Formats: sequence, structure tokens, C-alpha cells
Amino acid sequence: MSRITKVVARQVFDSRGNPTIEAEIFSKNTSAKAICPSGSSTGSYEAYEKRDKSNKRYLGKSVFKCVQIINKVIAKKIRNINVHNQEKIDHILIKLDGTKQKSKLGANSILVVSMAVKKLSSKIKKIPLYKNFLIKKNFRLPFPLMNIINGGAHANNGLRIQEFMIRPDSAKSFSEAIRMCFIVINNLKKTLKKDGHSTSVGDEGGFAPMINDNEKALKLIVKAINQSGFKNGKDITICLDVAANELYKKNKYSIHSTKYINSDLTIKKYIKLIRKFKISSIEDPFAENDWNSWNKFMKTNFSNIQIVGDDLYVTNLERLKIGFLNNSSNSILIKLNQIGTVTETLEVIKFSHLIGFKTIISHRSGESEDTFIADLAVGTNSDQIKTGSLARSERVSKYNQLLRIEEDLGTNAKMNKMN
Repeated sequence: MSRITKVVARQVFDSRGNPTIEAEIFSKNTSAKAICPSGSSTGSYEAYEKRDKSNKRYLGKSVFKCVQIINKVIAKKIRNINVHNQEKIDHILIKLDGTKQKSKLGANSILVVSMAVKKLSSKIKKIPLYKNFLIKKNFRLPFPLMNIINGGAHANNGLRIQEFMIRPDSAKSFSEAIRMCFIVINNLKKTLKKDGHSTSVGDEGGFAPMINDNEKALKLIVKAINQSGFKNGKDITICLDVAANELYKKNKYSIHSTKYINSDLTIKKYIKLIRKFKISSIEDPFAENDWNSWNKFMKTNFSNIQIVGDDLYVTNLERLKIGFLNNSSNSILIKLNQIGTVTETLEVIKFSHLIGFKTIISHRSGESEDTFIADLAVGTNSDQIKTGSLARSERVSKYNQLLRIEEDLGTNAKMNKMN
């Protein structure tokens, strides 16, 4: 039996240059590490991220208390437990915290241990990480939802919508999907330069030009798709992450301009955008507690586009069940650190597939070189993965891992179906 012999945590840094936690779990002379991501656009129902707010040396952002919690508290509780018993270890961590949003130990303290345990289990079994999740055969590669223009909280420009993404729907392989995105990104870069816009990138690697009009950004993307020899709405489709929580005030939204309008008018403008630009997916079109607007939008979804709940669900099974009964969406974004353990994440994915929801495995704006989510996407047969653009190594590392997995699967490597 492979028992946990040692647990070591340390403070490292994420892609935004902020402190985060790395945990290393040992079983005799074998070990595995994991790094916890961090979000900037967060839902209020997310599991709690613990930081040393009083430590001015790191501007209140250090995680030394979390390191101490792992090294002194969590280590004692999970030492000598079988590393392959993920559910038992995760339930010990959940019980040890004892709060609804993991505010005692911090979800970041818990998650990083949970992820490292899963990695160590795979290492000891001598199998790739993706083969140590829900699916045991017939693995499928996810379609990338690739961020190409950043706005909102992820960029310092005037765009209201947070992420403008492309999805290579006609790709027959993951490597072909990446090639298609690569071509569009490079043509978009040329267009931006030609029009006098900056080609600097935002938190998630997408371009962050000084544009303050959603439609102008969408026109630039359509132009890049056409210049690449692809057909918008067929070969490649446009996907949006609105992050409406950031644009909501007194039951009104400022998504389509700086002017606040009611949800009925907001929906009409969404429908206009969908038809004009052949948009295939919209994430968080409304605020996390505006269940009525989500339901209204679903009722108008005659073209059956992908309506994705992120802040709405925060990878929480209870909120997902409410959303399903309310007919709020047809898809869910999955973020490990929104809930805090691998086991709870897998429970949400399993239920999502049971009710016919598409699952999209997602990074955070504060990422690391850890490629855990790439394996998670394949290991759960999730439909898509959202992990930024083809820029910044913390984003590209996930795509590179998926290319390795595709190579490992060989002739058995198949893509999930988008339509």
C-alpha cells in the first residue's frame, strides 16, 4: 500500500506575479507537486481564498498562513493514508475545515494538497494523470475556447465584455484545432498593427487593444477569421465571456455600452450580436443571482447556442441543481479552486454530464506552469477547455500537454463533437 509519508508546502508565484501555494506530497521516495491558481473576476459563492492580509511585506497577498496550515495541520491528518484513496483524503480536508466556503483553512490550502495527491497516485500507478479520472477508455480531446481579445477585469482597455474567444469547430484533431487558432491569432495581430492598435496582451494572453466598443472587437475577429481562409460560424465560431457580475447595478446591465439598461433590452441586444456575428457560446451573460434573466435568455435560445454558467454555479453541486431546475443554462464552466477539492469537482462534472450539460474545464487569470487541468479535461471527456491564448507559458503549457496526450493516445485520439 502506498501511504503518504510527508507533506511540504511553500510559497511560489503565479502568472500575475502574486504569491500562491505549491504543495508536494511524498510516498517514501516518490513525490508530486501541484500549484494553486487564483482568479480576479470571482463569484461571491466561490470557495474562500486565504491570504495574509496583514502582511504588508507582500502587500497583504502572501500565503504563509496557508503554508503553515498545510505543513502543521493538514500534514498530520493525511499522513499514513493510502494516496490512492482520493475521496477519503478530500473528505478529511473538507471535514477539517468544516465551513461551507472553506474559509477556515482556505480553499487554496485544501485544493493544492488534493491536486498533488491525485498526481502522486498517477505517478505511483505509472499511468498518465488523464487516465486516473472518471473515464477508463474512449478518451476524447476537448475543443479549445481560445481567448484572442481581452477586456473587462483582464485588460486595461474600455471593452465591457471580458473575453472574446474563438472555437475551431471544424477541426478533426487537437493539433489541427491549435493550428487553426494560431493562424487566426496571427492574422488578428497583423490587422491590429495595421490599424494602429497595440498588440500587448492581457492577463490571459489575448490581445488588449485600446478599443471600447464590443462590436468593433467582433468585427476585427471576423476579419481575421476570413483572412485565415476559414468561414465564421462554420469552421471557427466566436465565443464570449461577459462576466456580467462586473457590469450589474440595481437590476440593470452596462454590457453593450456604459449605459445601464434592463435585462429585457440586454437580451435583445445579445440576440442581435448572436445573429450578426454568429456567436456560438456566451458565458455569464447575467449576474450570479439574477436567476430570472438567465431563464428568460434560455427561453429565447432558439438557435441553441451554448449558454455557460461560471459565477452562477462556481463549480458547486447545490447551485448547479438550482440552475438545472430553473432552466438557467445548458453548460457549465469547471474551475477547481471555486470548490476546493478534486473529488467535489468530479462530482459536479459527473452530474453535469448526467443532465446533458456541456462541461468546459477552465484556468484562472492567475495561473501557473501546472498542467493539471489539461489532464482533467481529457480524463473526464469534457467538451471544451478554456485556458487562454497562444501566449504566456502558463497558458501554452496546457495546450502543449494536450498535444502530448493526443500523441500518447495515437489512433485512439478523438475530438469531442461540437454540433
